[in-house]
Amino acid sequence: MPSSKELIEMDTTYGAHNYHPIPVVISKAEGVWVYDPEGRKYLDCLSAYSSHNTGHRHPEIIKALKEQADRVTLTSRAFCNDKMGPFLKKLCEVMKPYVNDLKKSGIMALPMNTGAEAVETGLKVARAWGYIKKKVPKGEAKIIVCRNNFHGRTITIVGFSTDISHGRYFGNFGPFTPGFTAVTYGDAEELENTVLELGPEKVVAFLVEPIQGEAGVIVPKEGYLKKVREICSKYNILMIADEIQTGLGRTGKLFACEHENVKPDMFLLGKALGGGVYPVSAVVTTTDIIGPEVITPGVHGSTFGGNPLGSAVAIKSLEVIIDEKLAERAAEMGEYFMNGLKKIAAKKTKIPFVDVRGKGLLIAIELDGEARPYTEALKEKGILAKETHATTIRFAPPLVITKEEIDWALKIIEEVFVG
Repeated sequence: MPSSKELIEMDTTYGAHNYHPIPVVISKAEGVWVYDPEGRKYLDCLSAYSSHNTGHRHPEIIKALKEQADRVTLTSRAFCNDKMGPFLKKLCEVMKPYVNDLKKSGIMALPMNTGAEAVETGLKVARAWGYIKKKVPKGEAKIIVCRNNFHGRTITIVGFSTDISHGRYFGNFGPFTPGFTAVTYGDAEELENTVLELGPEKVVAFLVEPIQGEAGVIVPKEGYLKKVREICSKYNILMIADEIQTGLGRTGKLFACEHENVKPDMFLLGKALGGGVYPVSAVVTTTDIIGPEVITPGVHGSTFGGNPLGSAVAIKSLEVIIDEKLAERAAEMGEYFMNGLKKIAAKKTKIPFVDVRGKGLLIAIELDGEARPYTEALKEKGILAKETHATTIRFAPPLVITKEEIDWALKIIEEVFVG
């Protein structure tokens, strides 16, 4: 096998430079641990941006993947397959208690592949619902989003990003899709004022992350999501929760909206739904919103969406997350990890800690300066974490992590920041 140095050189020579990765090559993984070609061992504290909630290569998920790969992998949506239906049934049954279904119309899902596809699908559904059900005049539907959001990288999504340098790329990806307005995250009063300014009869949806992950694990003040729910209900606006990163156990609840006992009208799911082995995403909402009156054959689709291989993996991923009580585990381990980080922050560190924050095992430390030298120093000592927004380091290990492994990580983190 080529060396790590040779493999990194191949990446930079033949691949577009759209990422700036930590200089490490992963060639093997299991549970919370990953290994490079030279055999060095690292604790994964990123989990592929929360895709590995169940840990790397969970044996039951790998078994489901291999068994399905030996039968049939892809049929396209031109035909039915024997796994998509059971997957959607399982997903809708799991989601039923969490979705706002006041009309008792039932729960439906639309399967896709990546998180960005789920977001795009949700936006299309929201607009279609607005025109067909809310009777918004054609071409006038408005969707409100939050500043510092991260919902993906399609041309529509980056168009309503407020990240000028990376999301909007200084305008080099324009012109952008119209119809989106950004408000301050965590400010429900501004949301309501914006609804009134745009005209409540024209606003079809509010898209929100219960915790802003890429912005630096920004947790809104308690009561924000409840107020959002009240505003959306008051003006007949769809509350769309992007739980692609926060969902399926990551924050210590199955879904982050649960922390405020809030039921969105629509969930966007991905990442951990594919068990860390296959891209699976979905829009989950009510039949009233996504049913045959709104979404009809041919208006949206995906060759790979709902494929039997991904469906088999997603069924098993849901089973593992629920059966192994990974949300409860994330709450316990997350509290333990965060308390350890706060003890380190209270010491005389090489760079001041501005904040330690998060929920469950979605945790961040914000530094008073550039974080990159410290993520590289952590890598040298066997911890893989990634900076976000220059000054913040996110710690989001697989939810199967043990206290002993957290103790080991805290020791290394203290060595890097205290010495």
